[in-house]
Formats: sequence, structure tokens, C-alpha cells
Amino acid sequence: MKKRILAILFLTATLSSCQDFLNLKPAYQISDQSFYQNQNDFETALVGVYSTSRELYRGSTIQYIGELSTDNAEIQWSSPSADEMQMDQNGVTATNAFVRSVWNTCLYTISQSTNLLNRIDAVNFDQTAKNRIKGEAQFLRAFSYFYLVRLFGNVPITTQTFSSPAQVAAADLTLKPKEEVYKLILADLTSAETLLPATLTADKTRASQMTVKALLGKVYLTQLSYDLAATKLKEVIDSKQYSLVADYKSLSTNGNVNLPETLLEVDYLSGQTLGNNYSSLFTPAITSMAIFPGNAQGSGRIVPTLDLIKAYENGDARKAISVNDSVLLIGGKKSYSRYGLKFVDFKAVDPGDGSVSFTILRYADILLMYAEVLNEQGKPADALPYINQIRQRVKLPVLAGLSQADLRLALERERRIEFLYEGHRWFDLVRTGRAQTVLNAHYASQKLNFSVQDFEVLFPIPQAEIDLNPKLKQNPGY
Repeated sequence: MKKRILAILFLTATLSSCQDFLNLKPAYQISDQSFYQNQNDFETALVGVYSTSRELYRGSTIQYIGELSTDNAEIQWSSPSADEMQMDQNGVTATNAFVRSVWNTCLYTISQSTNLLNRIDAVNFDQTAKNRIKGEAQFLRAFSYFYLVRLFGNVPITTQTFSSPAQVAAADLTLKPKEEVYKLILADLTSAETLLPATLTADKTRASQMTVKALLGKVYLTQLSYDLAATKLKEVIDSKQYSLVADYKSLSTNGNVNLPETLLEVDYLSGQTLGNNYSSLFTPAITSMAIFPGNAQGSGRIVPTLDLIKAYENGDARKAISVNDSVLLIGGKKSYSRYGLKFVDFKAVDPGDGSVSFTILRYADILLMYAEVLNEQGKPADALPYINQIRQRVKLPVLAGLSQADLRLALERERRIEFLYEGHRWFDLVRTGRAQTVLNAHYASQKLNFSVQDFEVLFPIPQAEIDLNPKLKQNPGY
């Protein structure tokens, strides 16, 4: 693993020209001597950190982990990979490519952020700009560690910048207790909160102060620290910088950029291999379908389960916007086939190169998390107005008079429907301790011989990392 982390930690320098590329120095010398010299260098480096972190979404890793591993989605493709089947059947092994992808992407993002943060104070430039860059880098580091700690539990921690292979070899890069990981996450976010300006960031591909507060609220909620979560989530609500959009469809179709509801998003550009592959993953693998220009086909890799489609209440406007169970064929006929509609670019000539933006954090999540916090504080009546804001947008009747236990189930259902294909389901079920109950009941209802065992609420440490460093301890059960 140290060799792999060495590669990750040293792949952080940005090369400014082809001539530079032809005259390479060791990466650590580029970082120390040729880069990080002025504000522009740090701005460029920060763009690189964002670019790396977005691979979680562009490569669909989070959709595989957050959706396919749950009762929300399944595979219809006739020849899925072994890694895809493992996700679909909750039989993930330590060699799974999606597990390794999220591990490597997060560690690389952490490394880039750390290199930037450890060098920025030594360079003299505008303090306001410096604070903003530092705050965004701290957010991205915390964001990556938050994914790692929820998925793997104990993970490596480093806040060190390495200037030689020997330093990497000498470093302690073993797994650290999750409590230490959360301590670092909270330290980064608390600092970032003070460094970023309070004004709304117009470009929602970048973190703002309220984005930090929102993530703090989610971290505290995950730790079951309800009072602290309530404070941060209420600060986002009281800022009045965000609001629910009237049209739910606008959240996940062409033109969904910088919407009033969005706190953080990933934008895509089709036609230059800078698009996403959602249009392929979420739609059927039918050669004769006619839903894309040129009658291109999808891959059917992450399609809604029948159980998910049945979970919609009568009159829920989100159903026709999110899922479909019949596909238009060439010639005008329709065929039964379940598929997803959210984030699908029906204008894309190539379904693997879509331009619809993906929303990482949005205001509806803030409202539902705050409702959950209030309910866990024993105040279900106070929580109801927040879940009802979500329901009223899609023309559903308001909820009233629910007990704490009933509201827990109502929130679980609401989050499932509201955030379909946004990668929340797995994390929500694990956070509330409901993953085994819900998913095992789903498998039993489908007469499937799958189950989620106690140890499987954490994913395995990638075997390739353990092979490189046997001192790493595999998570129990794998």
C-alpha cells in the first residue's frame, strides 16, 4: 500500500505546458521548486482537487455503491461484470473494482488537498483569496474522508506532505480508528466554515460556507449527535440562500445548473468526452428502442426495482419524472421495461456522454435531515412541517399526528423516493441501522438467496492494498 500511496501522493503536480512535460523532474521536486509559487498556482491546484473528487460521480462509482447495492436498483443487462453482480447481490469482495475506485479516488483527493494546504501559508498573496482556497481544500479533504469512513470504517490518515520516497516509506499509513477520522473531518470542516465567505457562491460546482455547514450537519447526524446537527442544518435553513424549486423535474434534466435548491453539483459537457454515463447506465439495453437520437441503446446496469416503483404513493408527481416501465420502440410500439429518467440526457447522441448535471447536495436533503434530527430529539410534531414541504411540492397530502416511530419510517420512505439515483440510499439505511432489516426483507420478498450480514455494512479494504502492505488489516468477515 505504501507504494500505491506513494504514487497517489506524488501525482499532485500540475504541468503547465508540453515543454514542461518533455522535461520532467521527479514529482516531488516539481511540487517544491516549480509550482505553488503564486495565487494562480494554488487556484490551478484547487481545480485539480475538484476534478479528482468528481470522478466519484463521473465514473458512477457512487451510483453503484449507493443505489445498485440497495433495494432501489438492479441489473437488467444480460452480461454484467462480476463486480456489478457483487454490488447487485450484496456479495462484495475485496477485489471489487468499484470498492477500489472509491478508495483510490478519495485518497488521491485527500493527498492533493493536503499538498495544497501544507504549502499555501508559505506563499504571500491576497489573504481573502488564500482563505477561500484553504477552505475549499479543507472541505474536499473532509468530504473524501467522510466517504471513506462511512464505507470502510478505519482508514489511513495523513496530513503530511512528502518530499521523498523515503519519507513515504517511513510514514505510518496503517488504518486508524474511525474516531480519529471523524476528528479530522470535523476539524477540517470547522476551519473551512470560518475561512469561506458567508455570501452565496454563484458557481455551485464549488463549495461555499453553507455547503460546509450542510456537510457538518450530515456528519453530526451520521454520528447521532443530534443537537450539533440541528444547529448546523438550521443555520443553512435560516440563511435563506436556498429554496425548493417548484418543478421537481428541473432538478435532474437538461439545464439543471446552479438552481436555487442546489448546494453542490457536478457539471458535465457532452461532445468532448467530458459527459457522464448516466443515460447509458439507467436505461434499457434494448437495440430497437427509440428514446435517444439515432435510436441508441442503454446498458440496463442500474435500473429501478419493481419494489421501488411500487413504493410511490398514488398521485406522487415524482414517479413519472423519475422512473418508467415502458419503453418506446422503433415503429411506435412500446415494450415493458423498467428504467430511470433522472439525470438521463435524452438529447445525447451518445448515451455515455450526457450533459445533465449531477447534484451532490441540495436543499431538500437539508430539510429532511433537519426533520430527522427533530424527530430523534423527541419532537415529531416540530419535524412534520419540514417533511411536508417536500411532499407539498409534488402534490402529496401533508402528514399529521405521527409518532416518532411512524415518522422515522415516513422519512425513510420520503428520502428513498426524493433522492432516487442520487446515491443516498445505502448511506441512509446504514446510518439509521436499517440496512439489514430493509434489504434482507427485500431479498426475501423477491425469493432471492441474498442477504446483508452484520459485517457487510462496511465494505472490504481493497485486496490490492493489503497485498502491497500486509500490515493493513482486512475488515472482519472478508
